[in-house]
Amino acid sequence: MLPASAKAPHKQPHKQSISIGRGTRKRDEDSGTEVGEGTDEWAQSKATVRPPDQLELTDTELKEEFTRILTANNPHAPQNIVRYSFKEGTYKPIGFVNQLAVHYTQVGNLIPKDSDEGRRQHYRDELVAVSYQGSQESVKVISETGNLEEDEEPKELETEPGSQTDVPAAGAAEKVTEEELMTPKQPKERKLTNQFNFSERASQTYNNPVRDRECQTEPPPRTNFSATANQWEIYDAYVEELEKQEKTKEKEKAKTPVAKKSGKMAMRKLTSMESQTDDLIKLSQAAKIMERMVNQNTYDDIAQDFKYYDDAADEYRDQVGTLLPLWKFQNDKAKRLSVTALCWNPKYRDLFAVGYGSYDFMKQSRGMLLLYSLKNPSFPEYMFSSNSGVMCLDIHVDHPYLVAVGHYDGNVAIYNLKKPHSQPSFCSSAKSGKHSDPVWQVKWQKDDMDQNLNFFSVSSDGRIVSWTLVKRKLVHVDVIKLKVEGSTTEVPEGLQLHPVGCGTAFDFHKEIDYMFLVGTEEGRIYKCSKSYSSQFLDTYDAHNMSVDTVSWNPYHTKVFMSCSSDWTVKIWDHTIKTPMFIYDLNSAVGDVAWAPYSSTVFAAVTTDGKAYIFDLAINKYEAICIQPVAAKKNRLTHVQFNLIHPIIIVGDDRGHIISLKLSPNLRKMPKDNLSQRHLESHGLFPLPLWVSGHSSQPWEKKGQEVQKGPAVEIAKLDKLLNLVREVKIKT
Repeated sequence: MLPASAKAPHKQPHKQSISIGRGTRKRDEDSGTEVGEGTDEWAQSKATVRPPDQLELTDTELKEEFTRILTANNPHAPQNIVRYSFKEGTYKPIGFVNQLAVHYTQVGNLIPKDSDEGRRQHYRDELVAVSYQGSQESVKVISETGNLEEDEEPKELETEPGSQTDVPAAGAAEKVTEEELMTPKQPKERKLTNQFNFSERASQTYNNPVRDRECQTEPPPRTNFSATANQWEIYDAYVEELEKQEKTKEKEKAKTPVAKKSGKMAMRKLTSMESQTDDLIKLSQAAKIMERMVNQNTYDDIAQDFKYYDDAADEYRDQVGTLLPLWKFQNDKAKRLSVTALCWNPKYRDLFAVGYGSYDFMKQSRGMLLLYSLKNPSFPEYMFSSNSGVMCLDIHVDHPYLVAVGHYDGNVAIYNLKKPHSQPSFCSSAKSGKHSDPVWQVKWQKDDMDQNLNFFSVSSDGRIVSWTLVKRKLVHVDVIKLKVEGSTTEVPEGLQLHPVGCGTAFDFHKEIDYMFLVGTEEGRIYKCSKSYSSQFLDTYDAHNMSVDTVSWNPYHTKVFMSCSSDWTVKIWDHTIKTPMFIYDLNSAVGDVAWAPYSSTVFAAVTTDGKAYIFDLAINKYEAICIQPVAAKKNRLTHVQFNLIHPIIIVGDDRGHIISLKLSPNLRKMPKDNLSQRHLESHGLFPLPLWVSGHSSQPWEKKGQEVQKGPAVEIAKLDKLLNLVREVKIKT
């Protein structure tokens, strides 16, 4: 056995040579003068090898550039897809083709972090991470203990200073580095962030804590009720209700001061019934709102046209306009009845009244009074039926709930829209002076000296009657009796009989209260006064057949218009016995109406289903709009302008009412009109809010101040009348 000092000289030269070799290699790397192996290969020139099938190109061909445009369009997407259009009933090609091509899809599941499953997964990940860290720490402890054992061995070999004992330490360090290089490092676990749980910190705000407040109430008492609704039970309930209504009416009529006191107990018993009726009224109001909402959704396209649509082609047409059909109103109960009257409500601008009857005296049956609203075109707001046909109607200006009606049997009646029952509040009779022939027109007038409501009626019996509401009764006064002038018949006894004139239409002057016009079946128009009952102020030989409508101009106090079944519409100056303008419409004219926004615009309807719009300021000879509104079989009977909205309503003999919107060319007016209050103070119609077009007048000069409002309308019509008068004087 050799001592430890004898073993050391044999091991030291080998270790020293290894350390010397490493030191020289490190110096070579630091100095950079010595080059490693393989550097000669890069210094040698490299020869390119050309494949045998390569094309030989010239220099110009090599320098030529080829551009390729990359687009996002899918070359495999079809370009000729055709689908069926249910709206138009045909197959139509689709212009837009989806260019997206999906190459890979994978369905995954996302779990919220705050859910129970998310918390479980997070807990498992933490356990795995903790176990992994524990294994790493155990590996480190084992490596540290091995290093300590290696360090103790050189300490035993230490000898005198200056000896070569540091060489074994260098060898041990070299072994540790080689072991570290040989063992692969395990990568650290990287925490993956959830990209779908991103929140921008710059926009985060403090949210107040949410507090829940709860209260507990006692539930309302409930009772279970069940019954069977049979046909006879419903009938019995209706019979009981009718008997109760009749009893209440009889009690109201036979009430005395003593009976009123005794009737208090009976009124208390009826409170339960009144509460039930109140509930029904509330339910009916809610049902009406729901019905209007459903109709608004159903007719949404028509409502959009009514609100916003204007014919853009009017910009390229100077003197021509069109009518756009909107809603159509009809009711099954009035199928075989003709529209005999139309009237807009003066307060509620969307509400209008329609009278139903028959112009054929051989087919007289029943009549109806319906009130429609533009908000609900499918069903009327109010409905009243009568035993005789409704021939005319008028709505009171100050009391828009009162409707005066004239019947075919000669009676006049007043309906109150506030009362739920369908019977008229006031009605004439044979004792109270009813007409003996059909009532063709009624008109409300100003209240009398005692502030009693007053209206007039005209009939074929030749009487013009003033009706006054006095103490819940209709009191009549004959204003005038029409007689045919110049035609008398002699009786054998020597007496002379004057034939009675049959009145068909009348209209009262807008400013002169006592003056009014009456049209007759003989074709004459009489200018009458309320003060004279036996004499006419003037007579006009107007038409060859019966006069259907007479109407004063809403602006000009001297001008009125008439239409007849002799196919003509005539415009008159009441100071001249000859007409100013005559228009032949090639068919019987059912009705005419002045526009509320212009003194020169009026509408007419004929029995061949056409509607005509005239504007004398644009064209004095022809209509600026002629449009078929109904089928040729349907005879148009009446037309009316709305005071606010740009629409007219037209009725026919089949019970249909059609609403039409005027194009911009049909509703032009001068600039800067006066306010509605100013117009109403002058007794004129208020200017509608829907008139948007402006047209400069031919007599307006630069720098000249022109009067605004009604004065402009009067001057515009005066200009036309003066031209016509000059021509007549020359001839």
